[in-house]
Amino acid sequence: MHVRRRKARRHRILWSVVGVVIVIAVAGIAWYEIQANPLGGEGRAVIVTVRQGESTTSLASELAAQGVVSSALGFRLSMLFPGAPTVQPGHYQFHQNQSFTSVHALLANGPNIFTLDVAPGNTLAEVELKLGDLPGTIATTFTDAVRHAQVRSGFEPAGSSDLEGLIGTGTYRIVPGESGRTLLNEMTARFTSQAEEAGVTSAAASMGLTPYQVVVVASIAQKEGYFNRYLGEVARVVYNRLAAGMPLDMTSTVLYPLGQDGGTVTTADRKLNSPYNTYLHTGLTPTPICSVSEAALTAAASPPAGPWLYFVVVSRAGTTLFTSTYQQQLANEQLARSRGLG
Repeated sequence: MHVRRRKARRHRILWSVVGVVIVIAVAGIAWYEIQANPLGGEGRAVIVTVRQGESTTSLASELAAQGVVSSALGFRLSMLFPGAPTVQPGHYQFHQNQSFTSVHALLANGPNIFTLDVAPGNTLAEVELKLGDLPGTIATTFTDAVRHAQVRSGFEPAGSSDLEGLIGTGTYRIVPGESGRTLLNEMTARFTSQAEEAGVTSAAASMGLTPYQVVVVASIAQKEGYFNRYLGEVARVVYNRLAAGMPLDMTSTVLYPLGQDGGTVTTADRKLNSPYNTYLHTGLTPTPICSVSEAALTAAASPPAGPWLYFVVVSRAGTTLFTSTYQQQLANEQLARSRGLG
């Protein structure tokens, strides 16, 4: 009798334990399902950067901190299941309140945010080539926006629809679904800010030029001066030659319509009947010849005073000599040749 009661008590305890385990398991599954499939729609977009070698724990914590997932623990558990994605480093755009499944899908496809660097000296054509290396239609829509004047700049002169030199330099983030027109709007807005910071408009008025002409000078200084320390002196040479009615004689302007960035200007190049051929024509080029840095804009807006009319690079380190006399220029050119330059 006592044996049967003891057995019955053990059975009750056993079933009680089993019941508790089942309740805990059901509660755990219910909790996980709520975390994995949150109620309500997706929220605002957020950007998360995955670093090289970043741990799942760190990634889960960042996703939870940004509100992409509601539980770092739950997401870590989801990454233990078969089929969990291998995560590549890079920038990802998520939305707040996403399901674990949708986060896994985004991670599995790799980074979906890309960066574009517009370096000082880049032309619009070179920017388009860089965009062509990115997935999606961003390159095509960007080219369409440029070609069909879908975006305008306040620095464009009347009758012009050419944005060469009127896009801001620096790094841009391209998010999923972004159009080329949106990107171009951002670029022109950044340029406007950079030009205003450099004082281009007020400087142009004081020099009797248009802001656009100052930008043209900045672009020539960018290509010819190259190093920031020489941008101001090159800009002054341009202004001095304009004042003297001399041709600018700048190799970068001749090479621009040829799509060349640097190199030797041949005798045939010098004879090209192009408005950018400053060996044949006096005055500025019709447009800027590249994108310009803030330093180049500042140099063109407020160049140092000086009588210089000529300059030449005389060392492989980029050392540049400036002079106001042709005789001294010839001597400087001879020095450059003796060092294997020119």
